[in-house]
Amino acid sequence: MCAALTVRPPKRNEFAAWARLWEGYNAFYDRAGATAIPDAVTRATWARFHDPAEPVHALVAEADGRLVGLAHHLFHLNTAMLAPVCYMQDLFTDADARGQGVGRALVEAVYDQAREAGSPRVYWHTHETNAQAMRLYDSLAGHTGFVVYRRDLGLTGSLEAA
Repeated sequence: MCAALTVRPPKRNEFAAWARLWEGYNAFYDRAGATAIPDAVTRATWARFHDPAEPVHALVAEADGRLVGLAHHLFHLNTAMLAPVCYMQDLFTDADARGQGVGRALVEAVYDQAREAGSPRVYWHTHETNAQAMRLYDSLAGHTGFVVYRRDLGLTGSLEAA
């Protein structure tokens, strides 16, 4: 594990450090050109993390005074449960910090926040080619067998992070 790893919400003055990780995450999933996340969406997402009225949350992992990972999650209602469930939308670790427990610590911190919020479930998805992440995920959760289908409707503001 990274020396002195701390997982916590990002501070308002850490936009640049968080944005570096966010850019790394988007590059990992080849979000460039027409599929690039617009700056306005990035800035709105950052603002949501700091707005207590928003259901979107962020955690960062810090090691040796540097942010080395991020996790974004949100709570939403579900037709099969009374309490909101937690969807972990994004998880990313800097390439030089992978394999050192950062991803595991971030997922466990999301689990803790979900428990604290009374959420009975945390779920997420990843791309089938992300073998390294799937090895971690297989040790932290069960694979449900569900396949994700999506159709973008081309509406303004509908650009979403996969």
